[in-house]
Amino acid sequence: MGEKGKYYITTAIAYTSGTPHIGNTYEIVLADAIARYRRFEGYDVYFQTGTDEHGQKIQEKAEKTGVTPKEYVDRVAGEVKRIWDRMNTSYDNFVRTTDADHERQVAKIFRKLYDKGDIYKGAYEGLYCTPCESFWTESQLADGRCPDCGGVVQPAKEEAYFFKMSNYADRLIEHINTHPEFIQPVSRKNEMMNNFLLPGLQDLCVSRTSFSWGIQVDFDPKHVIYVWLDALSNYITRIGYDADGASSEQFQKYWPAELHLIGKDIIRFHTIYWPIFLMALDLPLPKQIFGHPWLLQGGDKMSKSKGNVIYADDMADIFGVDATRYFVLHEMPFDNDGIITWELVIERFNSDLANVLGNLVNRTISMSNKYFGGIVTRTGITEEVDADLKAVVTGARDRVTEKMEQNRVADAISEVFAVFRRCNKYIDETAPWVLAKNEADSGRLSEVLYNLVESVATGASLLYSFLPETAEKIAAQLNTRLRTYEETAQFGLYTDGGRVTDRPQILFARLDPKEVLPKTEAVREAQQKAFEAEQQAAGAAPEEAAAAAGPENHTVIDIEPKEEITYDDFMKMQFQVGEVIACEAVPKSKKLLCSQVKIGSSVKQIVSGIRKYYTPEEMVGKKVMVLVNLKPAKLAGVLSEGMLLCAEDAEGALALLAPEKPMPAGAEIC
Repeated sequence: MGEKGKYYITTAIAYTSGTPHIGNTYEIVLADAIARYRRFEGYDVYFQTGTDEHGQKIQEKAEKTGVTPKEYVDRVAGEVKRIWDRMNTSYDNFVRTTDADHERQVAKIFRKLYDKGDIYKGAYEGLYCTPCESFWTESQLADGRCPDCGGVVQPAKEEAYFFKMSNYADRLIEHINTHPEFIQPVSRKNEMMNNFLLPGLQDLCVSRTSFSWGIQVDFDPKHVIYVWLDALSNYITRIGYDADGASSEQFQKYWPAELHLIGKDIIRFHTIYWPIFLMALDLPLPKQIFGHPWLLQGGDKMSKSKGNVIYADDMADIFGVDATRYFVLHEMPFDNDGIITWELVIERFNSDLANVLGNLVNRTISMSNKYFGGIVTRTGITEEVDADLKAVVTGARDRVTEKMEQNRVADAISEVFAVFRRCNKYIDETAPWVLAKNEADSGRLSEVLYNLVESVATGASLLYSFLPETAEKIAAQLNTRLRTYEETAQFGLYTDGGRVTDRPQILFARLDPKEVLPKTEAVREAQQKAFEAEQQAAGAAPEEAAAAAGPENHTVIDIEPKEEITYDDFMKMQFQVGEVIACEAVPKSKKLLCSQVKIGSSVKQIVSGIRKYYTPEEMVGKKVMVLVNLKPAKLAGVLSEGMLLCAEDAEGALALLAPEKPMPAGAEIC
């Protein structure tokens, strides 16, 4: 066991319905950064990921492509694993829910819960969403559609087994209330409590008979086990849990997990269903479940039909693996959706990786070679500016650790880059090229370059968890090793008289958008053709495929102009950025959502007619644009204290307006 004890971290297992895009890939990179940093601190880390391979959706996709479900998931799981490996992720175990040991234990878990009386046999008649593998009642739908994904639901009636969720609901509520760290960020906890737990849980359907691709109920083989009971159990089955009581030493060592890292869209399954299953099995709950936000393409969810999907492979081909890792780690806020565009990736590559980091390393090594033949020597000739540099460098470790303890990975990587930025400032302050002109300043120049080499070495060591290949390249060019966790809080470890490489390599060469953007457009066009071919192969006519792809990018809408206003009229309106911290459907309306919107230090209640386009779960955590000083009014009996700004297309579909870049709640829109 590591010096600091064990640390078990998992990602959600990827659903094998298709190739994961960069938004899906973000999760494994995020988990890898956390796992690497915990190892760096001295923990005994066990990092698990994998694929979720059962369910009706998989069976239907396999049938459409003319292969067996197993052949279909073998191909997709292989692709997922390849992408995870290409992203240089250091997982310890890649679980597949078609693995024989997992399937055997899930069947045993089901039987144990049935024998205990938590699962009973009944019949279900309701509405079913195939993509979400979820049943819904009429009252739970959002304008007749699935409240989770907005998809079409179909009537379903079949014999099924059910789990008595109410047996454990009060116990779960108490656990959440007494363990504030259990669900993070807090907005996700509020969403689960207010929208699901406090109103009361319905019993959960945990088996199906209308399809066969799943794990059979061993005592009733016409039933297959509900995909969520199957998938969630991977966190314990693959580390050696045995429902008959013969669990492995590995299970005894690593369970409970320190962190389940998941997307916010599956937070309900992990914070309600999974803890209740564990309670029923008399197992301790994971210590924390973190529902990370989404990575949106230009503010939109990625979709093949929209032609806006970005894949990790394409990013890595154009920018490199570490640049891809840097972007997704640095650009994702803690609890709000992040934005990705090709243009933004280029900007970050040039400004942060090429300018701040790459240029610093190259200048430091080049000056060491130019002025001292690559020899790095301490002379003890210091000035006041050195102390500030050393304070920033030696204090960085604790600042990074503080952020990582809170899973604020974007902030942590910013703290690492603060070291590199301080080094660049130090070069400007000390002006080595000026010192080199006077022989009397040679000793001072040598000390300056030593300080730079030492600082870069520490920065590279802190960078390793996030950009491992880049960190190793920097250390190699400095002819040193990466520092340990303890050593990064010290200054002066670089060998006095050591030699840097005499052939510095450019880590990140600046990119010309005029050269890169045509490549990204070619990628988009290739994806569009592949999507249309996929649609036609599945039986869709060309015009249907075109319709599925949505409107062309150049579509415009003309609306009737309103009367001109003066600048003074406009200045009467107060627009600010708000953050939705809670949201629920208005009971007396099928169209309205009631949102609690944080604006600066105050919270306003705003009612909006957007229920057809957004679920309450989707709203929580969003940054929105708000007309703040609209006179309060009651809508369907509920007070509304402002207005959320939306765009509307020709068909009347609405989309919330949000700031292009992360902005704090309360920021003025002008």
